[in-house]
Formats: sequence, structure tokens, C-alpha cells
Amino acid sequence: MPSDARNLAALSSFYRYAIADGVAALNPVAAVTRPAVDADHSSTQGLTRDQAKALLAAARVDGPRSHALVALLTFTGIRVGEALGARTTDYGHDAGHRTLTIRRKGGKSAKVAIPAPAALALNEYLGTSGADLVPVIGHGTAHTVGLPLFITSTGKPWQRSEAFRTVQRLAYTAGIEGRISPHSLRHTFATIALDTGTSLHALQDSMGHADPRTTRRYDRARNNLTRSASYDVARALA
Repeated sequence: MPSDARNLAALSSFYRYAIADGVAALNPVAAVTRPAVDADHSSTQGLTRDQAKALLAAARVDGPRSHALVALLTFTGIRVGEALGARTTDYGHDAGHRTLTIRRKGGKSAKVAIPAPAALALNEYLGTSGADLVPVIGHGTAHTVGLPLFITSTGKPWQRSEAFRTVQRLAYTAGIEGRISPHSLRHTFATIALDTGTSLHALQDSMGHADPRTTRRYDRARNNLTRSASYDVARALA
């Protein structure tokens, strides 16, 4: 959504809340004409395959934590908030697959598959096979909790703003121009997956989209004429 439309929507929501709470009598932006929004357009800049490889290489040189984050976002398509909200106990195995349990929007849990390149980067960063548990004794009952998956040198959770700046810095180091953000890696995951034949339904599940129209944005963003249904019909009728 363009910034002007987003700002107007936020202001309108604020005044609706203020009116409902009795601290305002009217919504001054209710009648303002908002810019048209293309529901199929995404303003996020994605990466080509070569750029994604270059970013991963720059992250590997930068250090284990940077490499682990970039690899996790690139190879799974999860949101940066989902990655930073995960804990070490969320990382493990399920039916022969390396997995990470994350909290999606709305608080729902989801288990995502971690492919080998991301697992190797995470293992190097964590220094573990994925079984890094911290025992805690409290109120006479033993239970286990995990540490935040991504932490700072002082042991505090890694903040989203710092992770954002890290991705931007690595993109600059890799010679990638434009406004690159952690969401660019989610966008890249989607477009590369579609290019390699992943179905929209499977991609929707992987990315945690409640609305399939959200997933379709990534498909349309590729603007790949070679996949036009016109050619399928022509081949069928040849």
C-alpha cells in the first residue's frame, strides 16, 4: 500500500477509535479521497537469484549470526519478526525434517521446514544440533525453556531495527542497489519458489497467508509472460 494511503488509513482508524471513546466528535479525514491502491502490487524490492547468492555470501563473511538470519529468511520465507521471536527450543526435528516452530500473525503457531543450507548456518551460529535446552527449576517443578534464537553479544534478544540495519548493510556490501529489507528476502523466497514450480497453494501454506490473494501478488510481480495460459491453450489445440 502506498505511504499516502497507509497514512490516511491510520489517521482514519485513530479518529474512529477516538470517537468511539468519546474524546472526538468527528473524523476530519473521513471524506478525504484516498489514492487508488493496486491490490496486486507489492512495493517490496525482491532479489534475483544471483543477488540472493551474493547476499548470502556477504552474510557468511560477516559472521555466524548474520549468516544464520539471512539464510533462515531466504530459505524459509518467514517474517523477520517470526525469526526473532523464536527460541532455541523451537528448533528441532519432526518426522525426519529439521524444523522451526514460529508464531504467525495472530499468535498462531506454525512449524516450518528448515532446509539444509539454513540448518547448517543455524547450527554454526548456535553451536548445536538443535537440542540446545536450558533447564529451569521453579516452584518444585523442573521444566525446560529455550533462549531467544537470535541474541546480542550481551545476551539480550536481537531487536528488529538492528536486524533490519544488518540486512541493509549486507546488501550494500554485496553491491545490491535499492531499498533492501528483511521483507525483501521473503519476497525473494516467494518469487524463486514460484519460478521453480512451487504451487500457489503450497506457497500460501509455507508463507502463512490467510488470504490466497496475498500469495498471488508474488506471482503477478514476476510478470513472466512465458507462463501465460495462452500458450497452454495453444499447445492443447495444436
